[in-house]
Amino acid sequence: MKISAVIPVYNRKQFIRRAVDSVLKQTNPVWEIIVVDDGSNDGTSKILKSYGDCIKVIRQDNMGVSAARNAGIKVSGGDWIGLLDSDDEWLPDKIAKAKTFHESNPQIKIFQTEEIWIRNGRRVNPKQKHQKHDGWIFKQSLSLCIVSPSAAVIEKKLFDEIGLFDESFPVCEDYDLWLRAARYYPIGLDREAGIIKYGGHDDQLSRKYWGMDHYRIMAMEKHLNDPKLPDRERRWVLEEIVNKLKILINGARKRGKDVSEQKEKLNKYRKSL
Repeated sequence: MKISAVIPVYNRKQFIRRAVDSVLKQTNPVWEIIVVDDGSNDGTSKILKSYGDCIKVIRQDNMGVSAARNAGIKVSGGDWIGLLDSDDEWLPDKIAKAKTFHESNPQIKIFQTEEIWIRNGRRVNPKQKHQKHDGWIFKQSLSLCIVSPSAAVIEKKLFDEIGLFDESFPVCEDYDLWLRAARYYPIGLDREAGIIKYGGHDDQLSRKYWGMDHYRIMAMEKHLNDPKLPDRERRWVLEEIVNKLKILINGARKRGKDVSEQKEKLNKYRKSL
């Protein structure tokens, strides 16, 4: 099991060393570390250069996190991909646990660990809705993203079957990918924590974009447009789209935005139900 660590980064000089060091300090080394510098101009590139040959750095114009992850996946030499966001860190035995999990579950092509959450410098407990599930989790994955990129390890061949990250999504690109994966494959879960996931800082994408459910709806519509989607799963998707459209409409009204397009969609999907 050769695991390539792929770290996308954009203007994260305050975090990137912590992320890279957490991979270098693994008790069971990865095959390679690929950091994709997505057009940083804050000094991140200088920090990456200081690692010399310990890491492989790809530099590109700023094209977003999906394009950065995809670039790293494409050049990776391992047969498995371990993703790590630049503001998170792996615990020292993350890869050792991944290899143990794989040996016990060789049929699983994608799996993740539990995680420790730090928000604004303090440890917090995830809410019930963020509970991770394993197995056939397509239905559970519709309401929100329950797979964390930094916690996931994916067999590289899987991307040939379900596709890479959708580069047209500025946010919720991980939700879109996990939904595609969960529809066709069971997703494994190591119930011990393997990462520390940090939040609360100002440059998180989830703070930048209002109405993220818009992109989740776009991801679900991909499945609705597939005539091979079974009737049971189609109903799950329709019900969740209707729910998210209601949320979007309420939020848009509070902000004084036009909701005619969302209402038209809502009526269409209600009729489908």
